[in-house]
Amino acid sequence: MTKPKNPQIGGLFEDWLKEEGIHAEVTTASIKRVLAWQLEQAMKEGKITKSEMAKRMETSRPQLDRLLDPDNGNVTLDTLAKAAAAVGRQVRLELV
Repeated sequence: MTKPKNPQIGGLFEDWLKEEGIHAEVTTASIKRVLAWQLEQAMKEGKITKSEMAKRMETSRPQLDRLLDPDNGNVTLDTLAKAAAAVGRQVRLELV
């Protein structure tokens, strides 16, 4: 005897996001959160303070705070590249 399918279990979460018309928005926000987290982790690993990080990036501390704010999506590729270089990393982008 096979179990009846649960009607509450359906497709993928990603499919639901697309159906709701919010896939791009959610994906962009998720990427920004991950990048902010990765930068903070790299700063911790390198024992780099926010003041030192801003100095390495040749920017202000408030600008760095905006970059590290996971809810602020207004970040340029140039700023990300500077931040990555400041912690000895690179930004790698890919279209899929």
